[in-house]
Amino acid sequence: MHSWANDFSSLFSINGLITLLTLTILEIVLGIDNIIFISIAVDKLPRELQSKARTIGLLLALVVRTILLFCIGWIAGLVNPIFHLAGYGVSGKTLILFGGGLFLLIKTWSEIKEIIHGAEEEISKEKSGKNTFYAIIVQIIIIDFVFSFDSILAAVGLSGDFLIMVSAVVISMILMILFSGVVSDFINKNPGIKMVALSFLLVIGGILVGEALVDCYNTTLPENAHIEINKYYAYFALAFAMMIELFNIRERKIKRARDFKQEDLPNI
Repeated sequence: MHSWANDFSSLFSINGLITLLTLTILEIVLGIDNIIFISIAVDKLPRELQSKARTIGLLLALVVRTILLFCIGWIAGLVNPIFHLAGYGVSGKTLILFGGGLFLLIKTWSEIKEIIHGAEEEISKEKSGKNTFYAIIVQIIIIDFVFSFDSILAAVGLSGDFLIMVSAVVISMILMILFSGVVSDFINKNPGIKMVALSFLLVIGGILVGEALVDCYNTTLPENAHIEINKYYAYFALAFAMMIELFNIRERKIKRARDFKQEDLPNI
């Protein structure tokens, strides 16, 4: 019989709290791509529906991740090949990563094309109200499911304690819900930041497809020789690109203020 008393005593021990803090930070980092996707997706909605959609999206992410934690055995079984294609094993995990990555690539590329060609118009926001709202929620559910795999696998790898994993997921999602509005407004109000965010999602989509292909290739190798794609380089690249764009925003702001003051000077 499972002992919840032992789980609570483990959670509130020094090691348990350190693990909880570490795992919460890791969950937030792994949730960045989720927040970026949700922020850009809900920008298609009327202003009054955006906060509702963000909250629903992140709550769905919390529900999905909690359910997946209860299904660790099922997730472990997804790595086993379902069928073979040209000698390479194709597992459930492969199909999910490939499908999710392809969806993210197509969706992100369409958003980038709209920005490049100036097709970001407000017509859809006014005309397609509820239809757009439900379509965006469906897109968020799909991405939540795909992104949750990384989150759950990281949680299991760092801590085998179920209560610590659930607590970290809940705390990280609450923090993301609280600050998602600020992040969303910042991304959507700054075109340069938005393009960096979209480029990041494009890279993540490519990585997901790459992980699916590598997963197939690994079925031909012994377990100790398996190859893995390190996704954290993409997060460092995002941070670096964001830093450069923040410098550019600051520079433009100072120049505008200087030009404004010069215009106000009386002509002599």
